[in-house]
Amino acid sequence: MSWLQRLRDLAGKRETAGLTPDTPDLRVVVTAFDPAVADSAALADAPGWTAAAPAVLTHHLSLPADRIAEAAAILAQDGYELREQERDGDRVRVHAVRVQVLDALHCAQERARMAGLAQRLGGDALGWDARQPGDSPTASA
Repeated sequence: MSWLQRLRDLAGKRETAGLTPDTPDLRVVVTAFDPAVADSAALADAPGWTAAAPAVLTHHLSLPADRIAEAAAILAQDGYELREQERDGDRVRVHAVRVQVLDALHCAQERARMAGLAQRLGGDALGWDARQPGDSPTASA
């Protein structure tokens, strides 16, 4: 593991302490399913999003059933957990989930990365959403 990866891992642990994808009372604070809308615009238009707080980032993917294990292994390298949502024949809708602090640059990079991964595996990246606890400082704003 490179020193840069170790530094990112340490920063990620510091930023996301206590929040997991299964934390109760999470609410969707931002969605980005329209490829014509920049991630920065999606974040700017999300009044319930708390910029400095960690969020559960969920990428929605549609993948061939026989490529799920491969996708899970690739995504696990960057801290994503792949969760199966539903099967429709040989296609599976999945969520790639991890906790992180959101910013426009990293959301755009991850969206592009998910699109590339899905394409390589014969699938589609449908978009992403992010959830934060309902008691965040701007929840009532």
